[in-house]
Amino acid sequence: MQPLPEHGSCFVCGRQNSHSMGVIWYARKDGSIFAEITLTIAQQGPPGMAHGGASAALLDEAMGASVWRAGFRAAAVNLNTTFIKPVPLEVKVQVIGVFIEKKDKHIFTQGEIRLPGGTVAVKSKGVYVEAPHLFNELTSHFEARQS
Repeated sequence: MQPLPEHGSCFVCGRQNSHSMGVIWYARKDGSIFAEITLTIAQQGPPGMAHGGASAALLDEAMGASVWRAGFRAAAVNLNTTFIKPVPLEVKVQVIGVFIEKKDKHIFTQGEIRLPGGTVAVKSKGVYVEAPHLFNELTSHFEARQS
């Protein structure tokens, strides 16, 4: 697995953001994006469980990274997230994002948060559209780090 570069002040993975979740993403040989993370009280929703917004943010970032790895500079326009089981705090979980396909203007993705043992706790489908104008600075930073 190859680590992906973090990007500045990102809420999910940015080292320049003191409130970041601190995720380190990896690209797998199959093109999927992968991370392991232990959520803390900072991401709590119900007592002892992750906030749904934290789970959605993780999946958006994982799916978005899969889109970037596929060569598209895009932003989410629709995320459909299904919460199957609570994500406990202080337990290492896996987050996976996968680029599915591009059809016309739409880029389709899928993602999952898996509990220890592989049970899917949260799954998501995302639709992204190309928006390179939103990422000019980030694009040059990302590409420079890939060299």
